Amino acid sequence: MCGIAGILQPQNTTPIDKSLLARMNGIQSHRGPDDDGFFYGPGIGLAHRRLSIIDLSGGHQPLFNEDGNVCVVFNGEIYNFQELADELVAKGHIFKTHSDTETIVHAWEEWGTACVEHFRGMFAFAIWDQPNQQLFIARDRLGIKPLFYSVLADGSLIFGSELKVLKQHPDLPRAIDHRAVEDYFTFGYIPEPKTIFEGVFKLEPGHYLLLDQQLKLTPKPVQYWDITLSGQSLTLEDTQRELADRLKEAVKVRMVAEVPLGAFLSGGVDSSAVVALMSELQDTPVNTCSIGFDVKAFNETEYAQKVADRYQTNHHSGTVSQDDFDLIDKLADLYDEPYADSSAMPTYRVCELARKHVTVALSGDGGDELLAGYRRYRWHLNEDSVRNKLPYRLRRPLFGFLGKAYPKLDWAPRFLRAKTTFQSMAFDSVEGYHNTMSIMRQDARDALFSDQLKQKLNGYSSLEVFRHHEGSAPSDDPLKKIQYIDMKTYLVGDILTKVDRASMAHSLEVRVPLLDHKFVEWAFNADSKATLQGSEGKYCFKKSLEPHLPHDVLYRKKMGFAVPLVQWFRGPLREKLRESLLSGIMVECGLFNQDTMTTLIDQHASGRRDNSAALWTLMMFAAFMQKNAA
Repeated sequence: MCGIAGILQPQNTTPIDKSLLARMNGIQSHRGPDDDGFFYGPGIGLAHRRLSIIDLSGGHQPLFNEDGNVCVVFNGEIYNFQELADELVAKGHIFKTHSDTETIVHAWEEWGTACVEHFRGMFAFAIWDQPNQQLFIARDRLGIKPLFYSVLADGSLIFGSELKVLKQHPDLPRAIDHRAVEDYFTFGYIPEPKTIFEGVFKLEPGHYLLLDQQLKLTPKPVQYWDITLSGQSLTLEDTQRELADRLKEAVKVRMVAEVPLGAFLSGGVDSSAVVALMSELQDTPVNTCSIGFDVKAFNETEYAQKVADRYQTNHHSGTVSQDDFDLIDKLADLYDEPYADSSAMPTYRVCELARKHVTVALSGDGGDELLAGYRRYRWHLNEDSVRNKLPYRLRRPLFGFLGKAYPKLDWAPRFLRAKTTFQSMAFDSVEGYHNTMSIMRQDARDALFSDQLKQKLNGYSSLEVFRHHEGSAPSDDPLKKIQYIDMKTYLVGDILTKVDRASMAHSLEVRVPLLDHKFVEWAFNADSKATLQGSEGKYCFKKSLEPHLPHDVLYRKKMGFAVPLVQWFRGPLREKLRESLLSGIMVECGLFNQDTMTTLIDQHASGRRDNSAALWTLMMFAAFMQKNAA
């Protein structure tokens, strides 16, 4: 895995500032500690940091074509590089290395922008074509690898693998995008294509940019891939029969490496499936790594150990203390913009553990979104069944009133905690799901945001993010629609972002077989009744894996990768929380209602309410603001 960076200046007006590009590249040295490289031409500079995985001696970047006039910098892996190389050699291209990177530059020569359609893998890369004076930048279909970019006031385009790369440029816009603030306090992350800064963007998954030095060719991103349906749903029998074999093939192509390779093993279904299939594909024991907690309610290690014992893996485990909150101040450095998934901390620790033993790790990410594993999907469909029985004109006022009047009973048994359900029932299906997915619901955000921020928002709502993706959803099936929305928002903005930054902080490459685009294209066609049957999510997935995994691993209650925020904010972090939210930059920025923040803290500290999710979201925003102001 690697890091890339670059500058394209218009009209070749001035030479590239080599010291600036060196700083941009150097700030991401954690992504590639093994090597660095630069290319400079009139008005163009490309940079690369390398983590050596394939062709250790011959994969230096930037890498050029035979004539030396087309070059590429690349972050990721192309899993079908050998068959692509064979095809390109047959067409007359000459290869000088055995690296997957070289297939990219020759594929560009052969197919132009359509080259991305030939790649199977995870990638973010930039190609400079000197004869045609074109810069081509692309990101993989599912967004496993990141890419940030901005067009500056002088017309220059800058890009990099992390936002901190762009922040090295003195002319990068630093004004806060207030719409991104609304999005963040809804979702806990800032969804593509926005970043926290106005005029700075993430290239969306499955998109590319094509530019010349006048930035005239295609200044707007072009979509080259999306999740679609074939028109013929796969039955439970179809899916169950083929799924394990198709997933095994996706695992197999990700096991090519010239460095130590292993897998994360949480004890959940997805990572256990990946480990089981890896074990069947290699003769030596798989290296596996898991992190547990010293609080039983958060600990899954006994299930990880069951899988490790069954397949006799070379298993490494660690334990995170319930008081392991030393990472909090590091998170702002890792993520560069507000990010509020607290499981980033144990994810950081498992990557830290894994890197002691391997350089490449396979993960089980993506299974819940692709195969309907989240409990919230079942709840959403139950709500939809009620929505379909009551006319909107009756449902909106009835449940709207109940949503406002019903108390927030965080302390009560789950069946009595109905406030969010009542709120969601007043909406249509997608707005209801948006309400369910909100860390802070609309009424809570209204109370938190200052009049100044509300004025800046000018009526903007984070619901627009879901509405945008709803318009592109390939099906009206209510389950498929919210799965699609999750894969465009939560999967890329939260899950994949978390894993990329945590793993790259330790120079660890993570590969994601469940997000192999061929597997995704097939599995997304599974009938909704095959993926979610009764109360059992990922049903066809689990049935297919019954020969490979213990029953209690497949069918136990999902735990997740949580941390004990409730206790932290009532104990060891109580004063840190109050200090970070009620003084300094959080007061001076003028974005928030101070009385609301005080109330949230006091309610939580007293035990009257569980406001931990909102407080963590605020604390991470404060950490970003403090770092950004420095």
